[in-house]
Amino acid sequence: VQLQASGGGLVQPGGSLRLSCVASGFTFGDAATGWFRQAPGKEREGISCIMWDGRTYYADSVKGRFSISRDNAKNTVYLQMNSLKPEDKAVYYCAASQKWYPTFNSAEYDYWGQGTLVTVSS
Repeated sequence: VQLQASGGGLVQPGGSLRLSCVASGFTFGDAATGWFRQAPGKEREGISCIMWDGRTYYADSVKGRFSISRDNAKNTVYLQMNSLKPEDKAVYYCAASQKWYPTFNSAEYDYWGQGTLVTVSS
């Protein structure tokens, strides 16, 4: 199983980015897919997940600004990030879980992408 995250970069405050996560050897539509982030000196934080049936969940820190979606045909999960703030700066990871319930607990995810850096700065 391989997950590959991409789409990070440098963006000004208030800007937008869309992250992508492509999977091989795993079907995203089978269970849960999550996005996590880790800022320097901080613990990894679960920010969003999408379930096999399309239900979506968000951490309070990103609710209303970020949107997770999935393209089953492409076996790709996206994270649309709008109204970015300097505090959103982090390495963003996608992860896949075989659990059948939503979770932001990183220990419950089985497969991880390599991370993509998002920097929000003027």
